[in-house]
Amino acid sequence: MTILDQLAEHARERVEAAKERLPLKELKKRALACPKKADFPFERAMRKPGISLICECKKASPSKGLIAPDFPYLEIARQYEAAGADAISVLTEPKWFMGKDAYLKEIAGLVKTPCLRKDFTVDEYMIYEAKVLGAAAVLLICSILAEGQLKEFLGLCHELELSALVEIHDEAEAAMALRAGATIVGVNNRNLKDFSIDQGNCLRLKDKIPREVLFIAESGVTCTEDVKALERIGADGVLVGETLMRAADKGAKLKELRGGL
Repeated sequence: MTILDQLAEHARERVEAAKERLPLKELKKRALACPKKADFPFERAMRKPGISLICECKKASPSKGLIAPDFPYLEIARQYEAAGADAISVLTEPKWFMGKDAYLKEIAGLVKTPCLRKDFTVDEYMIYEAKVLGAAAVLLICSILAEGQLKEFLGLCHELELSALVEIHDEAEAAMALRAGATIVGVNNRNLKDFSIDQGNCLRLKDKIPREVLFIAESGVTCTEDVKALERIGADGVLVGETLMRAADKGAKLKELRGGL
């Protein structure tokens, strides 16, 4: 099994355990009682003029291990918001990324910036969870979903007024995402099977995505020139994780990535 396979399998195990604690029927009730966000704030943030920055709160990763031994996630979120982050990505996967649902709930309750639940969504239960936790968007990864599942999950996201960042890695997944009705597509420059980085992946896949579909670049962004290069090819947004998490002054680093703006 690849790491991605293991992540997906562990997510299924987590869902089954969560259903024992809180049945799907009760979770649905809670999700449907949440305040409505009809303006889809995450998508709106990605559609603003210029390139949008999604800043990640991430303690660890399978490829890098422990990234942030000291993880004051609320302070990190405050710094991101103060420096003008367009969205905040919060890892909730507990085993490899050392994430927690509580991180998302607390951050979403603290900041006005829309939050993305970054996890390995394998069941509708996780989408209802995201709504209850206060997320404005969820991640849907084509590599771990069948096309029918993806279409079903996109429909549920729309019903719950959540945006969906649909992650692709190649042309076949690009086609799958578009057939399923994705309105926000993220191209991951990191191969989640072996964790290698290929920054040319965005360039190869950009022309496969229609202009009306938002195009987000993920992974491998380390400097202002990387952001500018992605803006030149027409990316609407970029997700930045490790570069920000390793910066002593995250607000200053975010402003640097924006080119000082």
